[in-house]
Amino acid sequence: MCGIFAYINYLVPRDRKFILDCLIKGLQRLEYRGYDSAGIAFDGGNESPDVIKKPETKIVKKKGKVRALEEELTCEKDMKLDIEYDIHCGIAHTRWATHGAPCAINSHPQRSDVNNEFVVVHNGIVTNYRDIKKVLESKDYVFESETDTEVIAKLCKYVYDHRENEDMSFRELVEVVIAQLEGAFALCFKSIHYPSQCVGTRRGSPLLIGVKTKGNLSSNFVPILYRDNRGREFQDDVAYNREGTDSAFKRSFSTTDFEVSGDIKAAEYFFASDASAIIEHTNRVIYLEDDDVAAVMDGCLSIHRMKKEEGESMSREVQTLKMEIQQIMKGNYQYFMQKEIFEQPESVINTMRGRVNFKDKEVILGGLQDHLSEIHRCRRLLFIACGTSYHSAIATRQLLEELTELPVVVELASDFLDRRTPIFRDDICFFISQSGETADTLNALRYCKKRGALTVGITNTVGSSISRETTCGVHINAGPEIGVASTKAYTSQFISLVMFGLVMNQDRISTRSRRNEIIEALENLPNLIKEVLEMDEDIKKLAEELYEQKSILLMGRGFNYATCLEGALKIKELTYLHSEGILAGELKHGPLALVDKAMPVIMIIMKDSMYTKCQNALHEVTARGCAPILICQKGDKESQSKASRVIELPGTVDCLQGILCVIPLQLLAFHTAVLRGYDVDCPRNLAKSVTVE
Repeated sequence: MCGIFAYINYLVPRDRKFILDCLIKGLQRLEYRGYDSAGIAFDGGNESPDVIKKPETKIVKKKGKVRALEEELTCEKDMKLDIEYDIHCGIAHTRWATHGAPCAINSHPQRSDVNNEFVVVHNGIVTNYRDIKKVLESKDYVFESETDTEVIAKLCKYVYDHRENEDMSFRELVEVVIAQLEGAFALCFKSIHYPSQCVGTRRGSPLLIGVKTKGNLSSNFVPILYRDNRGREFQDDVAYNREGTDSAFKRSFSTTDFEVSGDIKAAEYFFASDASAIIEHTNRVIYLEDDDVAAVMDGCLSIHRMKKEEGESMSREVQTLKMEIQQIMKGNYQYFMQKEIFEQPESVINTMRGRVNFKDKEVILGGLQDHLSEIHRCRRLLFIACGTSYHSAIATRQLLEELTELPVVVELASDFLDRRTPIFRDDICFFISQSGETADTLNALRYCKKRGALTVGITNTVGSSISRETTCGVHINAGPEIGVASTKAYTSQFISLVMFGLVMNQDRISTRSRRNEIIEALENLPNLIKEVLEMDEDIKKLAEELYEQKSILLMGRGFNYATCLEGALKIKELTYLHSEGILAGELKHGPLALVDKAMPVIMIIMKDSMYTKCQNALHEVTARGCAPILICQKGDKESQSKASRVIELPGTVDCLQGILCVIPLQLLAFHTAVLRGYDVDCPRNLAKSVTVE
């Protein structure tokens, strides 16, 4: 939720227009994280930066999408765009509202006072903000917004005004402030008292730093600095040397700052919630850990922590992003979601690439290889997730039970935490999340780690919190997914879990034929997905018949119950219609009361072990005057005779049929939303990465 972006240029001359364009473009890349309002803060005034010792901070905020903010900036009068800055810091934010309605006042950056002495952008929730607000109000601080973020900016001013040491650094001030905060947050700070400096920190919400230089970096590692009991900073050299960090760096590392080597120290730094906002500028990034405080001052980056924890890394590595800029562009498509639906033939290949040996009928998951013996000895498998990721676990549960012969439990992360579910040391807990930052799933992961369970991550984001904090895992390799409603990540999660089941079953001779059948079907799956996508025009015509309806029911059972849940979720997310995924076996226990000739019903009936039972459900529905829309296998004349409309799909092995069945529902939700006039990529009230509970 919410997107943070900051740009700092040091000895790299940039005019104001370039800086504003950079900030706006960064927000546009992050807009999927929140889009009810946006704002930026930058150095104001029209005088030359060379003659200003303490530049003013100008804030521009606007309700609505980033486009509205961009238009607001073009309307700003008396603002010179050709002023050039050798050194400058600008911060920006796109908001998903948690505290206070979407409006300019509640937008970020939030400020400390009318002079904008301290400004802050925030992703997350400060749970104790009321207590802090009450204290500050008693000291005559006046609040202008309803947000929890404003207390952070005002607390900065309070700490600054009451500092005992006149030489207190910006980073030290931020450390004092965040020590008072509870909850989850990622923060970036800017201040007129510390010109052109930027401080960023995180606890529970993602934040990374991009580094762009013409010269070489002094090292590929940034050391962590700590504070001793007397307030002096130190680096744990013993632990640092033990990590095997490159020796050339250790010899040159006298200032404990991370900087550009050589005489020219020119550098640009980018703080962002997600790598998609940085990739067009640089592919070198540093992922911050919880409670890291990163400060950029005089072109040097330093990372600090308040205290040293046993076993934690003594440095942060500069990593190289494998992402390409084309992956986060729409290309020839009108919407990101549409592009991502049609990318699924390629994304499923990428998920299987290097893992499935179709010739020898073998599957290897390198990320799990060292832990397979422990997984084989476990008591049970738990799959913990939210939303679409939860549905991918439901979709594969039956197959995993079949292949592993272990109890398989699928949990919604929020409910799992609410119940304080018992976890044992011989449990294997899987955490599924597209972003790898889903707050409930991440909290469930930490809950299970404390109880000694082996943890496995299934994510789409390298460097995410879940991928770093789990013992081992599988990266689904679906590529960047920008549309809020997940599509290709679902099918790649599905396949990743199928591959895990095959790995667990690899040594069993008795099930070899079943295993080979699934692997052969996986090889042909991309071609079948392409065949289904060719039905796009037919599904668009179906959407034209349904888009004015008030409700849609989806029914199926067996492997396709999860397909109904996921299809219903897509329809809800995008079209704002009531939609419900119903287990066909439960029809007689209540849902049948909803069925009449006016109720649109979509039924999924495939020629698998559930075919006869699904036929019974079809008869029950048609007996109430309903002529359902049928998703069925090609050539199934018996089922088609009772349907009003038919979507015929190619056949595949039963456990993979759900992938082919969900794609028409993705397309149906997409076309229905477009016909209803809604923004498919940015549905109301939602955001892509749910980083708050």
